[in-house]
Amino acid sequence: MQGKVMAGQRVRRLRRERGLTQARMAAQLGISTSYLNLIERSQRPVTVPFLLKLGQAFDIDLQRFAEDDEGRVTAQLREVFGDPLFARSRVGDQDIRDAAQASPALGDAVILLFRAYRDLLENTMNGAEGLGAAGEGSPLAPLAGAAGSPSDEVQEFVQARSCYFPEIEEAAERLRADESLDADGLYEGLRAVLTDAHGLKVRLMPAHVMHDLVRRYDRHGRRVMLSEALAAEERVFQLAHQLGLLGWHELFDDIAAQSGLQGEARRLLVIDLAGYFAGACVMPYERFHAAAEALDYDIDLLGRRFGASFEHVCQRLVTLQRPGAKGVPFFLVHLDCAGNVLRRFDAGGFRFARFGGLCPRWGVHRAFRTPGETRFDIVEMPDGASYLTIARAVTRPGAGHALPGQQLVVAIGCQLSHANRLVYGSGVDPERPAGVTSIGINCRLCERTDCSARAYPPSGRRLIVDENQQGLSPYFFA
Repeated sequence: MQGKVMAGQRVRRLRRERGLTQARMAAQLGISTSYLNLIERSQRPVTVPFLLKLGQAFDIDLQRFAEDDEGRVTAQLREVFGDPLFARSRVGDQDIRDAAQASPALGDAVILLFRAYRDLLENTMNGAEGLGAAGEGSPLAPLAGAAGSPSDEVQEFVQARSCYFPEIEEAAERLRADESLDADGLYEGLRAVLTDAHGLKVRLMPAHVMHDLVRRYDRHGRRVMLSEALAAEERVFQLAHQLGLLGWHELFDDIAAQSGLQGEARRLLVIDLAGYFAGACVMPYERFHAAAEALDYDIDLLGRRFGASFEHVCQRLVTLQRPGAKGVPFFLVHLDCAGNVLRRFDAGGFRFARFGGLCPRWGVHRAFRTPGETRFDIVEMPDGASYLTIARAVTRPGAGHALPGQQLVVAIGCQLSHANRLVYGSGVDPERPAGVTSIGINCRLCERTDCSARAYPPSGRRLIVDENQQGLSPYFFA
């Protein structure tokens, strides 16, 4: 273990969750109570032998236990306290770090409360009229759940699981083995399983009949209908998705129950897990991981080998989190043409703003200019961390000219130190990269003074208003 790792708060949190005294936990670990006390007070670093004893005694995932909760909470609290709401507060960066270290759970609660405040503020500004103070759709409604939108809740849970669900991987592998499914005949194989195991017929329907649907399960007619507008790889994915919902719904329900999500968020999570199942079925973990390493993570070649779209390959790449067989730690973002972030997954140290858009200087926005082409950028964050990003504008299935499919940018990226593992980073010197673009998290949180692309001044900085000068940026600030 390099350096000293202080994990006292995490050890104490684990002990309290298990309802143990220090003496009892120390006895189970085979160490002295005084030594455990020193670890919990962060006066002694955790060691590899200690972590191994912890994993064996309490059956925990050491990788997830060792994740940097403090770093994640610190970054998100900085966003919260960077809001103009706290412009006059005396909360400094050291206060934030101290709070995150002392109690990440308390920090998460503050973030949750702030999200509810932002939802209330946005709904109020949208001018909802004629609604009761606590009725459905009221500006006060977000406070009842205090958890933001259902899709945000789902993304937070998936993020907490590192976007990896071994139980779903196992279910997909078992399906392929039991049914002898292979890549060349996967569509027909899945179709046969739906017919033999569930008594369903698969019908390819005209786009004008399906209208704005690409897949529909007709429970009473005992059929699964797919739109003819779907490309071949999308048809396979949709069949696998439907099969997951039918055959493994109990598994998805169990995971959803463990998540603690309720209502719409819980139902959305089940749908998301079925999509994960489809990806694992089309791109089996071991084969896909081996192919990704052998092909230097060439997304197009991976898509052709496994019969998957650019979007689905990118989504599968971020799930390569199996202990002992991990892939490159990617982050992922889906962006629409209005700048809305539809989906995000943080990995490799990259931090997205939870409350706001992306930096306008980041080249992913420009991918809309060249649909279907892959764009590569090297970006540097204000803390000096550099990343290689890969982005492409893709179009999801539509229903012809009258109902075109949604266009969005799918982007993944990783720390520049991993660039030599990717075909896209060939020739890049991680120590002295060329063509680096300096970006920030977003305008309100970025302290860069040399940016001409600002949409907003940074929070907490005093504006300088001078009618006698005009700069490239609309804002001057102290």
